[in-house]
Amino acid sequence: MQNERTVSVLNDLLNITNDRIEGFSKVEDKVWETYSPLKADYDQMVSQSQTMKSELMSLIREKGGDADNTTSTAGAIHRAWIDVKNSFSGDKTESTLENVVFGEEAAIDAYQDALDSGDLCPESSRIVSDQLHHLKSSYNKFSNLNEMKN
Repeated sequence: MQNERTVSVLNDLLNITNDRIEGFSKVEDKVWETYSPLKADYDQMVSQSQTMKSELMSLIREKGGDADNTTSTAGAIHRAWIDVKNSFSGDKTESTLENVVFGEEAAIDAYQDALDSGDLCPESSRIVSDQLHHLKSSYNKFSNLNEMKN
């Protein structure tokens, strides 16, 4: 029973990580003309997301589960809303990065909820905690956008 709960929580986090990866693909290169100091950090976030995905999928398999390698419904709705919002927005660059920050906040909350749930085994808790640390670090780099403009 514990493994089933652990697999379920890990699959939720995998969906959220896939949401991050999908959301990152929407950030256009022109954003970096205005926010060039963040480009290296952004590239690191993308790379780290792929590593997080691999770690979660390995944990799920180790627990005897099947990885749900999809995105979440909430993430899909959010990305559709971003597309609509950006089609009417005058400053797509700032709006796009604000959405990155919003997505990171949602991921941090989900990871914290997973840790607080008590449904993770010690090994999974350690890896999820490490991933949460990376999420918070990337969030902190992007949370003060106005200070980051060239």
